[in-house]
Amino acid sequence: VQLQASGGGLVQAGGSLRLSCAISGRTFTHAAVGWFRRAPGKEREFVAAIKWSGGSTIYADSVKGRFTISRDNSENTVYLEMNNLKPEDTAVYYCALDRTSGRNYVPARSIEYDYWGRGTLVTVSS
Repeated sequence: VQLQASGGGLVQAGGSLRLSCAISGRTFTHAAVGWFRRAPGKEREFVAAIKWSGGSTIYADSVKGRFTISRDNSENTVYLEMNNLKPEDTAVYYCALDRTSGRNYVPARSIEYDYWGRGTLVTVSS
């Protein structure tokens, strides 16, 4: 399984970006896809996730109301729409895939994800 994150870049505070996570390779039912980020000098943190079946979502408090996660089943792609970006959103953003079916919740811990993409850098200037 390969995950390719794209869409990062440099944007001014208050601006918007849309990240994409294209999933390819071995075909099996992926239970959920999540976005995580690692800011310079900080630990990796959860951003948002979506269950593939049903589309339930979960967000970190720091991005609620500003970020929206969605999926395109036909394209096997997950998107992260980021609005009203702040300098503290500057980080490398990673998408990850959880292949465990049967969870009755949307996973938000990195340990619950099995496959990871390489990441895309988002820089928000003040």
